[in-house]
Amino acid sequence: MDCRWTADAIIIGGGIIGCATGYYLTKKGLKVYLFEKEYLTAGSTGRCIGGIRQQYSTELSIKVAMESVKKFKIMKEELGMDVEFEQDGYLFLAHSEEKEKTYKQLIKLQRNMGLDVEYVDVPAIKEIVPGINTDGLLGGAYCPSDGQANPFLVVDGYARKIKEKGKVFTYCGIEKINIEGNKVISVTTINKENYFAPIVVNATGPFIREFSKHIGLDIPVFPERHESLITEPIEVFFKPMVVDYRPDGCYFHQKAKQGSIIGCYTPIPNVPGNDVRSSFEFIIEMGRRMARLIPKLADVKIIRQWAGSYEMTPDGNPIVDKTDIEGLWIIGGFCGHGFMLGPEIGYIAAEYITTGKPPYDISEFALKRDYSRKEVMK
Repeated sequence: MDCRWTADAIIIGGGIIGCATGYYLTKKGLKVYLFEKEYLTAGSTGRCIGGIRQQYSTELSIKVAMESVKKFKIMKEELGMDVEFEQDGYLFLAHSEEKEKTYKQLIKLQRNMGLDVEYVDVPAIKEIVPGINTDGLLGGAYCPSDGQANPFLVVDGYARKIKEKGKVFTYCGIEKINIEGNKVISVTTINKENYFAPIVVNATGPFIREFSKHIGLDIPVFPERHESLITEPIEVFFKPMVVDYRPDGCYFHQKAKQGSIIGCYTPIPNVPGNDVRSSFEFIIEMGRRMARLIPKLADVKIIRQWAGSYEMTPDGNPIVDKTDIEGLWIIGGFCGHGFMLGPEIGYIAAEYITTGKPPYDISEFALKRDYSRKEVMK
């Protein structure tokens, strides 16, 4: 077997999850080949809005998010490049007594785990976000150590490190995973080239379920369309990601470096499938929702809109697990949280793959779990 075509591990998918996993496997001394059918970040990662939060409703998700933030904080030194990480906070607004009660309950759990989150009243919110519309506002959950980073730079940093010991193939899709005796042996590219490795990680994001069918697996990851926009640069006047979870709400933040506002909302009803076309409805509606929350944004110009895919699971939690096929791993289903959780997920996956067990209990992310428990803060 030609060693030029052989690796210790093959990663399929060039987004944050694939690149973070590949990076941490590389740190473990493995020779990694990563394959991306287009360019790095071409899928969900390059279409996200770059938010990083730690406010979740389960201990595992909170822990993973907090560990991920620790990794973002040292990324500039570790990867040797500035990934534009800024800890500008997240502010979840409560416009109903139900939301207020939920946030206060979750804050108890989050604070017990060491997170610097607090429930803030309306006067405090007016200081955090000057000019915010407080009609019907009761308060909010605010975590100043949440933040933002540049997805393109993070992925590029990881990919550069993978290349030091392995290879990154772009515009090189994988046609199939080859299995013999229920073991992974190789992958075949769309160019009919075979690359060999005893470990293959399916990190194809919204394509995980579709791609897994050829090997007889039905993975419960379902893509749905989410749209986003960005405005012209304006003077920076607020920092945190402002999250309005009302049915006609939205979430957006002001980018720390240039002052543009970037944001999105979850459509009701959702739009299933891998359609990433932009809609006229979104650009009108998103503008209205932003201006309702912060009226001074009414005249700010929108310069670009786009769409991407969330990769949804039935319970809102990701899948990080081996399959019944020896050597084949599934890492995906992050429900719009892949970028913010990516660094720690890459670390967990590398530990699990190389040692046979994760660094801590991640059974809530198991492939064959009970999917009835829901993540509240989707």
